Amino acid sequence: MESSPLATLASPSPVRCPGVSLLTRGWCFGTFRGVMVLWWNKTAEFQRAVISNVHQCLSSFKCDMCGKTFRYQSQLTYHLRTHTGEKPYPCKTCGKRFQDSSTLKVHLRSHTGEKPYSCKTCGKCFTQCGSLLTHMRTHTGEKPYVCKTCGKRFKQSSHLNVHLKIHTGEKPYVCNICGKGFKTSKDLSVHLRTHTGDKNHTGEKPYVCNGCGKGFKTSKALNAHFRTHTGEKPYSCRACGNSYIQRKTLLIHMRTHTGERPYVCKTCGKGFKQSSHLNAHFITHTGERPYVCETCEKGFKRSSDLDVHLRTHTGEKPHSCKTCGNSFTHRGSLMSHIKTRTREKLYSCKTCGKAYIQRKNLIIHLRTHTGERPFVCETCGKGFRRSSDLNAHLITHTGERPFVCETCGKGFKRSSDLNAHLITHTGEKPHSCKTCGNGFTQKKSLLIHMRTHTGERPYVCKLCGKGFKTSPNLNVHLRTHTGEKPYFCKTCGNGFTQRKSLLVHMRTHTGETPYVCKTCGKGFKTSPNLNVHLRTHTGERL
Repeated sequence: MESSPLATLASPSPVRCPGVSLLTRGWCFGTFRGVMVLWWNKTAEFQRAVISNVHQCLSSFKCDMCGKTFRYQSQLTYHLRTHTGEKPYPCKTCGKRFQDSSTLKVHLRSHTGEKPYSCKTCGKCFTQCGSLLTHMRTHTGEKPYVCKTCGKRFKQSSHLNVHLKIHTGEKPYVCNICGKGFKTSKDLSVHLRTHTGDKNHTGEKPYVCNGCGKGFKTSKALNAHFRTHTGEKPYSCRACGNSYIQRKTLLIHMRTHTGERPYVCKTCGKGFKQSSHLNAHFITHTGERPYVCETCEKGFKRSSDLDVHLRTHTGEKPHSCKTCGNSFTHRGSLMSHIKTRTREKLYSCKTCGKAYIQRKNLIIHLRTHTGERPFVCETCGKGFRRSSDLNAHLITHTGERPFVCETCGKGFKRSSDLNAHLITHTGEKPHSCKTCGNGFTQKKSLLIHMRTHTGERPYVCKLCGKGFKTSPNLNVHLRTHTGEKPYFCKTCGNGFTQRKSLLVHMRTHTGETPYVCKTCGKGFKTSPNLNVHLRTHTGERL
């Protein structure tokens, strides 16, 4: 290129325009809509005016529906189809329609099997060049798309766009039938299969496994299911070596190492590893139980909980132990059973060394050291280490005892309490002490009993240092320091530190004497009083 005759003239620094192919202090040539523009050394004001004029040309085609502008008429025409839904390019093989010919061309490869773009590193082939470029990042580790809110990086811009909705809470894809919102159009399409015109769930699962006949809503879910037959687990954790069938399961598992909890409750600030756990947690604030059993009308927070519950009516136990043949209603129970057979205790407490078969049991145990009680009763403010303990406690306010013994009619707050009670009718005591031979109906009763032999008192009062065999005994003892008497007699107003003391006291008003001597028929308010009386018949000295 010849030197400009004006090149030696003084001029301000040029204004750089991303739309111009070459911009120097001399002259440059930029092609805009077929016009060659001669760019001389002009003032900065002149340059800005030209650039502004050029950009107006570059975006001269405007969409009347959303206001978006385009450089070419063809781009605007393609964009308008997103509003009209027009798909003028049909596939002659399957009838599926597309908005442009290039997308149809890529789709045709799904029928022909053609994959012209190959990865030079691993040999994997792809139907689109863009898919190959994205795949290459799995080798290079490149993640060019960064979230400005939390700094997390992604390989694809589409993944970043979906992630951003976690921060904004945006769910732009809404189901016209039930109003439920989704972050991606794909999630909405899968959801729509659960509806018909009359809002009834059809459970449509068009992707069927040839091995067992089980149906799935998506082809991806079917592919993952195939691995349950083949035993393939292609996704391995680099930290601990655990392998998984699905990549998303590995990503969730990785959070146990990193401690990441990206799903945060806006109400209480609690974080969760999975969005499903956050959704289930939301219901603890609303109290909503939208999934109702049609047989017994019991409500559940999650559809998966309802599915497991339905098996109590059908008797179905689809998860079987290959070693002993025992069957279970859900997979978690089977996994716990397998670990109890091997007695493998992988999860150890760093404070006291106690080991557990399941990680969740270790987490609950750690709260005995930290004093954490995350499950709080909104009525009285009392905290609990486990959600099940809170649920049992809530019944003390309502007085409800939904689990009833069919033999004697006695009601219980928890199903586990009912199961323990049922053994009192059969006389069965399956848990025996190896030291003295005493039998117990519950394993926890045996563990507490064992402390009478070992002398262990793991629950220690921080105020006076006194030790106790059980946490309830410690809680009762603490009231001697605080003076708290939470159990009041409605008749005379007397307060008591223990509920059982209140029950014994109530008998002074009712005259009830439930402990009866079989020899003479005399009744007593407490079992110790009966035991003292029995010695008058045996002649045993007091």
